[in-house]
Amino acid sequence: MNSQWYAKKWGAVSLHLLFWALLFAFPYLVRSALDNNNAATHPHPSVSGFYYLNFASNSIRVILFYTNAYLFIPRLVYKRKYGRYFLILLASMAIMLLLDRFFFNLFVEGATYKLWTFFVFNLPFFVFIVIASTAFRVIRDRVEENQRNKERETENLKTELSFLRSQVSPHFMFNIMNNMVSLARKKSELLEPSLIKLSALLRYMLYETDEKVPLQKEIEYLESYIDLQRLRFGNKLTINACMEKMDDNYQIEPMLLIPFVENAFKHGTGLVENPEIDVELKAEKNILSFTVRNKFDESSPEIKDKSSGIGLVNVQRRLALLYKNKHRLLITKQNGWFVSSLQIALN
Repeated sequence: MNSQWYAKKWGAVSLHLLFWALLFAFPYLVRSALDNNNAATHPHPSVSGFYYLNFASNSIRVILFYTNAYLFIPRLVYKRKYGRYFLILLASMAIMLLLDRFFFNLFVEGATYKLWTFFVFNLPFFVFIVIASTAFRVIRDRVEENQRNKERETENLKTELSFLRSQVSPHFMFNIMNNMVSLARKKSELLEPSLIKLSALLRYMLYETDEKVPLQKEIEYLESYIDLQRLRFGNKLTINACMEKMDDNYQIEPMLLIPFVENAFKHGTGLVENPEIDVELKAEKNILSFTVRNKFDESSPEIKDKSSGIGLVNVQRRLALLYKNKHRLLITKQNGWFVSSLQIALN
């Protein structure tokens, strides 16, 4: 999953190191100015002690930051133990006061520790560290939760798409094998070329549909299917197929268009008078336009079996998952024609 550099582990670690490095280095960055000013007034032998004190105080702040972020917040705040959390913060502030006084007396000579200096110089840092570490933990957890949700959504999407694609092949093969059985019963000479066409279809379905395919490959697949149906129906069915040749720049999800053609042959033949099926496909300016039309008998009651409607429902779901807000599907029944019109933004 692509993400911004600062959301990656190495980016977060780098930001933390940079922040603490600047905090620790700040007194030394202004040291020359302070030393010159001190020498001009009254030199004090213990000035360097303040730098040691600052280093010790910052080390305590680092400990407070990560202890609050990784211990206090998840174990107390997230579990709504706010009273305990407040008491622990007071205890932490008291410990910081004691340590600050200890390090002051250890490093700074010739000066007396005063309690008000802690509240003036260290209390604001204490509050800032607590707020910053709390915000860091909450934001980090929110980002991780969003990432987990996206990963779950992606995995669910992949699972559903795999399931939908697995439905396409058996349903398609069910209809094709029925066609083969019909030709075998008639002992038709068309059975052998039909089997050759079928082998080409199977090769495409098994070995070339793991991911997006060139649009031209999908067109050749449709043409093989239509040729197979021509062999089956002969002069009993008028088939008009107009599909432009495409270059390899256009890519499409495999097995996405066949359900519309399959549906037309399934419901546009049989008892339909003067059956006719029209298939048109073209692509202009990265927009695929695909239209399938078939005649149907409006007066004849529709007889549904268990496989009825699987193909179109399946492809509508796949379109919603793969081309959300990038496709338009219009299905109409008018004047004895069933029309499926699909437009897809390919890139």
